[in-house]
Amino acid sequence: MSRPASRSARDASSTQAPRHGLARVLSKLGTCSRSQAEQWIREGRVSLDGRIVHDPYCPASIDRQQIALDGQPVKPAERCHVMFNKPRGLVVSAADEHGRATVYTALSAAGLPWLGPVGRLDKASEGLLLLSNDTAWAAGITDPVTHLDKTYHVQVAGQPDAAVLAAMHAGIVDRGDLLKAKRATLLRAGAKNAWLEVVLDEGRNRHIRRLLAALGFDVLRLIRVAIGPLQLGDLAKGQWRHLTVGEVRQLVAASIPHA
Repeated sequence: MSRPASRSARDASSTQAPRHGLARVLSKLGTCSRSQAEQWIREGRVSLDGRIVHDPYCPASIDRQQIALDGQPVKPAERCHVMFNKPRGLVVSAADEHGRATVYTALSAAGLPWLGPVGRLDKASEGLLLLSNDTAWAAGITDPVTHLDKTYHVQVAGQPDAAVLAAMHAGIVDRGDLLKAKRATLLRAGAKNAWLEVVLDEGRNRHIRRLLAALGFDVLRLIRVAIGPLQLGDLAKGQWRHLTVGEVRQLVAASIPHA
């Protein structure tokens, strides 16, 4: 009859680094996206402790096992946090099956490491997009439970009045989704169109466009100007910059759920 493990052995086991699927580990190291890692693994380019692995879900430990890509040890990437002023017409994807230009096309000459998008902007939308290889930081910002504010300037055809703004705040149900704005205010109005500032603390697919369409308004332009405390500011369209250490920490603080 085998003896139960000693308390010290159990304690040591409980403090060992968690094991995740190999593709996820490569992503957490900041090497590439999880989908890219899965492709490399299936192509036989990745080894674990000297053994080629073809299963992307093979359990692996960042701290206790040696991972190599094409025979070269994989080291944790230096963390990189970037803001990009996305122009209209770019797809937020590493590759597009229809051959459309992506944000990575625009950043290809920047000399940046692999970066994943932190959240999304659809093809027709513009403005502040975050990219990073710091997956834990990105997950905190995109987690729906944080209710992190995202601010948009939206040009619409027509002239929405106070009743429309109130309806945006109250919300509507579209295809089973409750769509509403945390805040909606009129910035300025012309003869044929108006600009609104819309703040969301949660996001559905094409949230603002669907909300306004249900209220009878077509969106002409949609620009994200802030994520939490981080402002797009005067960053030119199509340009990028590194976040400061202070900005990275501000976003961490802003994304902590509050009771």
